[in-house]
Amino acid sequence: MDIATGAIRLAEGIRSVVDAVEGAARWVVGMTPDGSTYVLTKWVFLRALALIYLIAFASFWVQVKGLIGPHGILPAEQFLQAVREHHGVERFRLVPTLFWLRADGTALVVGCLAGIVAAVLVLFNVWPTVNLVLCWALYLSLAEVGGTFMAFQWDVLLLETGLLAILAAPRGTLPAFTLLLLWWLLFRLTFESGIVKLNSGDATWRNLTALDYHFWTQPLPTWTAWYVNLLPAWCKKGMVLATYVFEIGFPLLIFGPRPVRLVAAAGLIFFQLTILGTGNYNFFNLLAIALALLLVDDAGWARVLPGRVVQAVSGSVRPLSLPVTATVTVVGLVTLLFATIKLWGTTFPGSNPPRFLIRPMVWLEAFRSVNAYGLFRVMTTERPEIVVEGSDDAQTWRAYEFRWKPGDAVRRPRFVEPHQPRLDWQMWFAALSSYEYVSWFPAFEARLLEGSPDVLRLLRSNPFPDHPPRYVRALLYRYRFTTAAERRGTGARNRAFPCASKSAAPAAWSGKTRCSHRPVCCSRRSGPGRTRPRGERTPPARSRGDGWWSSPEGARSSGRW
Repeated sequence: MDIATGAIRLAEGIRSVVDAVEGAARWVVGMTPDGSTYVLTKWVFLRALALIYLIAFASFWVQVKGLIGPHGILPAEQFLQAVREHHGVERFRLVPTLFWLRADGTALVVGCLAGIVAAVLVLFNVWPTVNLVLCWALYLSLAEVGGTFMAFQWDVLLLETGLLAILAAPRGTLPAFTLLLLWWLLFRLTFESGIVKLNSGDATWRNLTALDYHFWTQPLPTWTAWYVNLLPAWCKKGMVLATYVFEIGFPLLIFGPRPVRLVAAAGLIFFQLTILGTGNYNFFNLLAIALALLLVDDAGWARVLPGRVVQAVSGSVRPLSLPVTATVTVVGLVTLLFATIKLWGTTFPGSNPPRFLIRPMVWLEAFRSVNAYGLFRVMTTERPEIVVEGSDDAQTWRAYEFRWKPGDAVRRPRFVEPHQPRLDWQMWFAALSSYEYVSWFPAFEARLLEGSPDVLRLLRSNPFPDHPPRYVRALLYRYRFTTAAERRGTGARNRAFPCASKSAAPAAWSGKTRCSHRPVCCSRRSGPGRTRPRGERTPPARSRGDGWWSSPEGARSSGRW
């Protein structure tokens, strides 16, 4: 009898805490008896998230062998073996991944395909909770072994959104506390992206010139960005001010009354559409839009969804059980606490969390599901591009063309979203760094010298279809969009010239300022899978035909390559 009484009192205590948290959340989100409901909102959001999971898994599937397969650039098996040797049993906490069971090429492909299947099942509302857990676990597993190729902010944003979606997935009403956590995620994502621009001290954000550079220095520019880049300077300064308004001002409207929330939703969605229309940011914009859709309540969705969908979804509502609501509350409170600490640290740099919270925060860090955000903290003001070339005799060099990043200057910049070509993206980061700090690049060179089919499939063209080259080298060039005047003068959109090395003859680059840097790393085959550095070499002249890209007058190098 005492045990039964204790259990009843415990259940009553848990219920009181859950009701208190849920009641407070209902007040914040406006989910009062006469206020908004979010049953249709939940249905729309889960469908949108399932579609984004499907895109993310499918996008990585077509690249996974070349990036982290056994013959890829950074083999997952080798990474896990190194972790196993150095950390023993602790490895399961440090690297939580299902691929501890097996991490060969087949396992990686199966993991991606399983994620696709789970996402499709969520899309059709088949066991949504189970399949969302599977999607989250599989994507976390891929992110853990994906190394630098899976280290983007949208990857962790998808994991954080996916974790919160699991709390929303059980059949029944959408808990107000879960909805509040998703709104809080949307707020942090947008607000932090704006506040880091002010906190960074970056001159281009301070003097409103950031968009003078953004459209042609972004990782994978588009043809629409070429046209927007032609706008006058005063217009682009106004766009920078608008960026601050959308990223810092509009998030503050999220927690206002219903009409204000709808204004916030419209503004944030419009802002994401402008980014989507001028850049290649894979599924990031779609995910941000999916979060913004949560600000629209059932009254709004009932006006746009088919009547039979509204009736079917609204008729399936039932209250959640105590174990489910208790689990949602506990996980939600932990997430809210650590997410708020991250927001505070981003808003006030240099502040530290309470010491007793540091250890659990570090422990949870491996799961990548409570994060800080801050896109384009510092604006890039130049565009170095790495051109990779191979040769049989170290005299005649032929270039490897990438599928999406700028290479041939006459090739039109294209849209690739929502797919993310992760090697092309990392080439952008590599060009902004130094060769000795880009740990994956020597492995990439080695795979080219081996003629790895998995890696070569990541590229647009292979200039050595019959045999791998004996040498490979990487040259650094300066790119920029052409101006309208250059287009009028040539009858085309641009011209392209290379950046010269110290050893280049001045006559080869008539009318252009030579770079004062080492623009090359070079390797040769010295055995299976092995490379060794070579000396500097003069870069060959790139195409001088009309195209989309040109190198700027007076270009200077930072001496990184």
